[in-house]
Amino acid sequence: MGPKSQQWLARAERRIPGGVNSPVRAFRAVGGSPPFIERGAGARLTDVDGRTYIDYVGSWGPLILGHAHPDIVAAVEQAARRGTSFGAPTPGEVELAEEICAAFPSIEKVRLVSSGTEATMSAIRLARGATGRKAIVKFEGCYHGHNDSLLAKAGSGLATFNLPDSAGVPEEFVRFTLTLPYNHFDALEQIFAQQGSEIAAVIVEPVVGNMGCVLPQEGFLKGLREVTQKHGALLLFDEVITGFRLAYGGAQERFGVRADLTTLGKVLGGGLPVGAYGGRADLMDQVAPLGPVYQAGTLSGNPLAVSAGRAALHLLKQPGTYEKLEVLGARLGDGLVLAAKEAGVAVVGNRCGSMLTVFFTDQPVTDYTSAKCCDTERFAAWHRALLARGVYWPPSQFEAAFVSLAHTEADIDQTLAAAREAFAQLT
Repeated sequence: MGPKSQQWLARAERRIPGGVNSPVRAFRAVGGSPPFIERGAGARLTDVDGRTYIDYVGSWGPLILGHAHPDIVAAVEQAARRGTSFGAPTPGEVELAEEICAAFPSIEKVRLVSSGTEATMSAIRLARGATGRKAIVKFEGCYHGHNDSLLAKAGSGLATFNLPDSAGVPEEFVRFTLTLPYNHFDALEQIFAQQGSEIAAVIVEPVVGNMGCVLPQEGFLKGLREVTQKHGALLLFDEVITGFRLAYGGAQERFGVRADLTTLGKVLGGGLPVGAYGGRADLMDQVAPLGPVYQAGTLSGNPLAVSAGRAALHLLKQPGTYEKLEVLGARLGDGLVLAAKEAGVAVVGNRCGSMLTVFFTDQPVTDYTSAKCCDTERFAAWHRALLARGVYWPPSQFEAAFVSLAHTEADIDQTLAAAREAFAQLT
C-alpha cells in the first residue's frame, strides 16, 4: 500500500469501523491493507498513489461492462439533470421492470428495491406471507445479504436450528432457519420428509459466489424444483450475483430451471445501488398495496439507478456478449490452473461463465466443507504477490472473481504472466 493510501486508511479508521464500509474491503483475510481507489476506467483501477491494477473484483460483480462505460455515464448524467429522486412513479422504472420480466420468464411481476439484501429480505417475507409457513431452508456457504434471519451458522449433520452468525441477532430470529449442505440433495429430501409442511421456501444461490465460485452438481437445481413443488414450498433463486451475469436470463436460463421467486441486483444496476425481487403474479400480488405483505422504500426505483440499469441491459443484449464472456473466462480460468500446475502449486479452478475462483486445495470444491479446507495462508501470499504485480484480485479465498466485457485477451495474458510469477514465489 502506497503512502497516500496509508494516510487515507489512518483517517478512515478514526471515523469508520475498521476504516471500511464493508468488512471484506479491509484486506484482513490476506494480511495486507487496501489501496484507496481514485478512479476506474474499463478493466483498470487507479489508486490514490497512481498505481494501476487490472481489476477482477468489478465492484463485487456489477461492473460486467467495466468501469465508467460511456453509455452508463451518459445515462446517469442525463437522468441527474432531470432530477435525482422523486419518491413517485416514473416511466423508466416501468420500462426496466418490463425488461426484467422479458429476460426471466419466471418473473411475471417485479418490485424494485435498493440493494440485494433488501431484495432477499423482502422475498423471504413474501414467501412466508404467501404460504402461511415459517421455516426457511438455506445452504451452508450461501450468502443472502445481512438479513437477521439468514445470518445463521453453517449446520452440521442433517440440519440445525442455528445460532446467529452475528452479534446483535437474537437466537429467536434464526429459530426458523434450517441450514443444509449445498449440493447434498439427500439431506434436502430428508428434511422435507420430516418438516415439509412447515417450510415456506428454499433459498439458494444457484451458482454460489460467496464461498468462492461453487457450481451446482448435475440434477441439484432440478431436484430443488421438484421437492419444493411436491411439498407446496416455494423455490427462491438468489440471482443477485448470477442474474444477467451467467446469461441474460441468469442461472435460470443457463440451467433450465424456473424459480417461484427471484432476487436480483448488481449487474441490474449498471454500477449503481439497486435490487429487485419478482416472480409469479399470484405471489407478487400479495405485496402491498395489493396484498397484506408490506414492503416499501423511498429510493426504490431511483431514476439514476434505473437509467444506469436500462443502459447496461441494452448493451448486454447485443449479439455475442455472453459468448465473449465465456471465452475470456475460460482463458483466465484455464490459464490460472495451468500456471499453478507448472509451478507445482495445488489448486482447483471453479468457473461458471465469467465468474471464477482459484481454490488453494487439491480436492474438488463442491460445498462449504470442502471450500473451508483451502490453504488460506497460501492464498493470501498469492494475493499479495498479484497485487504487487498490478492485479486486483478479490481479497478473500471465499469470494468469486469476475471478468468483464472491458477485459481483453491482452489483459488476461498480462494477468497470467503475473500469476505465474506469484505462483512461483510460493514454491
